[in-house]
Amino acid sequence: MRKYYTRPCNFTYGSYAKNLIKKKEALPLAGNDKIAFSSIEIFERKKNNQIKSSYHLVSKIKNLSKEKKNIIRFDIKNITSKRKKLLGLNFNNPLIMGILNVTPDSFSDGGLFFKSSKAYVHAKKMFEEGGSIIDIGGESTRPGSKIINEKKEWDRIKKIIIKLKKQYPKIILSLDTRKAYVMKKGIENGIDIINDVSGLNFDTKSFNIINSYKIPFILHHMQGTPDNMQINPRYNDVLLDIYDFFEEKINFCLKNKYKKDSIVIDPGIGFGKNLEHNLRLIKKISTFHSLGCPILIGTSRKSFIKHIVTKFDTPDRTGGTLASVLYGLSQGVQLFRVHNVKEVNQGILVFKKILNEN
Repeated sequence: MRKYYTRPCNFTYGSYAKNLIKKKEALPLAGNDKIAFSSIEIFERKKNNQIKSSYHLVSKIKNLSKEKKNIIRFDIKNITSKRKKLLGLNFNNPLIMGILNVTPDSFSDGGLFFKSSKAYVHAKKMFEEGGSIIDIGGESTRPGSKIINEKKEWDRIKKIIIKLKKQYPKIILSLDTRKAYVMKKGIENGIDIINDVSGLNFDTKSFNIINSYKIPFILHHMQGTPDNMQINPRYNDVLLDIYDFFEEKINFCLKNKYKKDSIVIDPGIGFGKNLEHNLRLIKKISTFHSLGCPILIGTSRKSFIKHIVTKFDTPDRTGGTLASVLYGLSQGVQLFRVHNVKEVNQGILVFKKILNEN
C-alpha cells in the first residue's frame, strides 16, 4: 500500500494547453499536448486511515520533501507518458465502446438483443454510429444476478461473434466475461480484447488464457460478486483502495511477462460501490493516470444517476450518462462504455470542438 498518490488537475485544452506546455508552466497528459495540467493534488494516507490532500503547481514540485518528491516524479512520468496504440486505436482521441448484452436479464436492455439476428443488427448499428469497440456479453452482471453455466454463456454469443468477424473483419470485438473457458472460445473465434468485470478474480485460469494469447484486457474493479456487491460496500477510501488494487494487479502482470501497454483500467462504477463511492471515483478519476494505462469508464444508465436526479429519472438516462462522459473527457479519460453510441458520440464531438477552440 502506498503512502502518497498523485492526481493531475487544473486542466487546459487546445492551443492554450500547447502554449502552457511550451512555456513549461504545464505538462501534457498521456503525451497529448492538446490537454495539459498545471497542478497536482497529492493524497497522503495517514496512520489512522485518514486521507490528507494538498495541491501544488507542477513548477513547484522541486520544493517537496525528498521522500514525497521521488514518488511524485515517478507518477508524473507515468501521467505524461504517451499511451501506445492498442489494436490500432489512438488514445489521443476519445473512443466509444458500444454495449451489446446478449442476455435475457441485463439491467437496462435485457432481452432486447437476445436473438442473434437482433444482436447482429444492433452491433452493426453501433459500429456505424461511431463505436470503436463492440463489447459483447452473454452473462448479466447486474446487481443481484446469478452465475450461469460457461457453455450456456458461450452458446448465447458464439453466433454473433463469428458472424460479425466474418462480415466486418476489421471491427474490434471485446468479450465481457469472467470465465476462462468463454475467453478461450472467444479468442479462438476472433475476439480482440477481454473485459473481465471481476478483475481476474473470478476464475483462476483467466490470466493464464490472457497471457498465453497475449491478448489485451480491461482490468476492471468489483468488490464482491454481482449477487452481493451492492450489500453495504465498504472501503477505507474508495479512490485509493482501487488504485492499490490496480497497482497490485499490474505488477503481477509485469512479473509474469505481460506488457502493461496491453492493459486498460476501469474503476467499475456501480460494481460494489454506493452513490458516495461512485461520485468520488468520477470526480477524482484523473488519479488513475498515474498508473500509466488508458482509462475506461462505464457510467451508462447506471443507478447512481437515478439517485442524483430522483423524480427526473428516465429509462435510458441519456442526460446523466452524457454528463458523466463529458466530465470524464475533461479529465482525460480515453474510453467510454455506453449503450447510446450515437448520442454520446454527438456530445463528445461538440464538447471536444468547444474545448479545442481558441
